[in-house]
Amino acid sequence: MASHKLLCIFLFVLHFYSGHSELQLNYYSESCPNAEEIVKQTVITLYKEHGNTAVSWLRTLFHDCMVKSCDASILLESINGIQSEKISKRNMGMRNFKYINTIKDALESSCPMTVSCADLVALAARDGIVMLGGPHIEMKTGRKDSKESHLAIIDAMLPNHNDSMLYVLDRFQSVGIDVEGTVALLGAHSVGRVHCINLVDRLYPTADPTLDPNFAEYLKRRCPHPDPNPLAVEYSRSDLQTPMILDNMYYKNIKNNKGLLIVDQQLVSNPITSPYVDKMAADNDYFHDQFAKALLTLSENNPISEEEGEVRKDCRFVNHN
Repeated sequence: MASHKLLCIFLFVLHFYSGHSELQLNYYSESCPNAEEIVKQTVITLYKEHGNTAVSWLRTLFHDCMVKSCDASILLESINGIQSEKISKRNMGMRNFKYINTIKDALESSCPMTVSCADLVALAARDGIVMLGGPHIEMKTGRKDSKESHLAIIDAMLPNHNDSMLYVLDRFQSVGIDVEGTVALLGAHSVGRVHCINLVDRLYPTADPTLDPNFAEYLKRRCPHPDPNPLAVEYSRSDLQTPMILDNMYYKNIKNNKGLLIVDQQLVSNPITSPYVDKMAADNDYFHDQFAKALLTLSENNPISEEEGEVRKDCRFVNHN
């Protein structure tokens, strides 16, 4: 009995000094009972008006949570000594931040200064995934918002499209996601589009021989210049068959040498990852199950404590104390 009591005290002290927030299901059940429904309905409305917002919510979660913590640091603007993470080349093409404000305004109208922007990002991603035909994920809440930007460490934290597969696997492992989960999360490339600036290395001066020749010709039509303007609207869809559905068509495409990015091709060519590509190409339900599991792990990466963070009134700016 005494040893059990000592263990409980030890665990309490460990939790108290860990500096991390404790996430839980229905965190806002008393403080803002309609919080999750407000996010859901606003996400649905935005999807009906601007379908690409659903992809943006998924991408925002990834770019926020892979960099130190799921703490909405990516939403901060450059002001008062803060340098926004949005200016990083790794975040090029990120879109629809203005609609984050739409969701936040709806929450603030119902429950002022209650729901964190970090939880907003997580819940919007959850509901956006459903809009894209993906799985519903029971996501915990209780995150706090960062008071600082993590711009300086983005390059070290976010894997790039032309990194080696071993490096990509290492980066995902650093946030607790295994090989199977990494392959599943890269299936997010099933939706959305890629800017030509990230494609031209596989097209010019000669096409990458691992690309299907007909697909390479299609990409050259989409990206006709070897040195595209990053501000120009020059993109290609990742998946031409079901471009706005989060499904396993991505894996079928990369098995047929129709992946856009170097990292996509490496999933097939690397013996560590290729067995999972085969399994996901063959079974959409399996892909959805593994995607949901990995995204849940990512969404719970290193939540900051109440002492470290805050609930921002405006997701773009740190609160004025």
